[in-house]
Amino acid sequence: MKALVLSGGAGTRLRPITHTSAKQLVPVANKAVLFYGLESIAAAGITEVGVVVGDTAAEIREAVGDGADFGLDITYIPQDRPLGLAHAVLIAREYLGDDDFVMYLGDNFIVGGIRDLVDEFRRTRPDAQILLTRVADPRAFGVAELDGAGQVVGLEEKPRQPKSDLALVGVYLFTPVIHEAVRAIEPSWRGELEITHAIQHLIDTGADVRSTIIKGYWKDTGNVGDMLEVNRTVLEGVERRIDGDVDGASETVGRVVVEKGARVVNSRVVGPVVIGSGTEVRDSYVGPFTSIAQNCLITDSELEFSIVLRDSSIHGVGRIENSLIGRHVEVTPAPGVPSAHRLVLGDHSKVQIHS
Repeated sequence: MKALVLSGGAGTRLRPITHTSAKQLVPVANKAVLFYGLESIAAAGITEVGVVVGDTAAEIREAVGDGADFGLDITYIPQDRPLGLAHAVLIAREYLGDDDFVMYLGDNFIVGGIRDLVDEFRRTRPDAQILLTRVADPRAFGVAELDGAGQVVGLEEKPRQPKSDLALVGVYLFTPVIHEAVRAIEPSWRGELEITHAIQHLIDTGADVRSTIIKGYWKDTGNVGDMLEVNRTVLEGVERRIDGDVDGASETVGRVVVEKGARVVNSRVVGPVVIGSGTEVRDSYVGPFTSIAQNCLITDSELEFSIVLRDSSIHGVGRIENSLIGRHVEVTPAPGVPSAHRLVLGDHSKVQIHS
């Protein structure tokens, strides 16, 4: 069994971060979202992985390499433009051959991994297996309709009037019959080959399409709010570890990770928090659910429920929260502006000014 990991796409909902960085490499608890997916695939016993890449291919290749660090054998599959999930399957046909495969969206995050799902698929081997989860607003997702017996009878991509609240999670398992389906469909109104249309084709032709409703945590980390929420969830599971330097004037409370080479000086850190190597926190407060990447400098500031990417500095700006701060960013106070009054007064005016 192989895996097909989708790591293309423009990441428009995470701009401006994704103007200069692949969305799959934005860190959660100081580890790229993509890495969590690759680790889940390896834990499921899959070693051969095709990674579909687009405009950010060079950055993805540099970060992932040949896959050896994950126990994987990585093959990169270029995609000229993000033309839909089914298009990714189409262009990966030669790599996938006649093997079963799991398709994993590289910006998705699933707590608990996919090993049980893969084991079930290997044991029962339907033509396709999809993951579903209940969401508050299914209009933003692919949506599944089930019959009374729980069988998948229909799929719809981002419907205006959803037939259920069951959204497709970004993990799919297929046998080779999916290749005929992706060749049989036409582009949607969005100009993309939709995987929902391909799976619907399987349903319409009598294929065995099964679903699993997951009860664990899942997020599509496509926007800032979701990214911060995933960061919070991961940080809730960290164990306290102080490998860096914390001076006697500082206090660390709860699940705080200070990586080797990091320094905390005259500051208070309340976990869960991760502080990356080479980072210095001085005369500051860092509050819960914050991850600060490598080689950052935080001075005379307060930071909470935020993600700070590597090589950035925050100095003397009071309190920052609910924020995603990119790489090589400088946050400083605005320069003071001399106060002045500009007046146009008529004759015989009386004006009182409080300075």
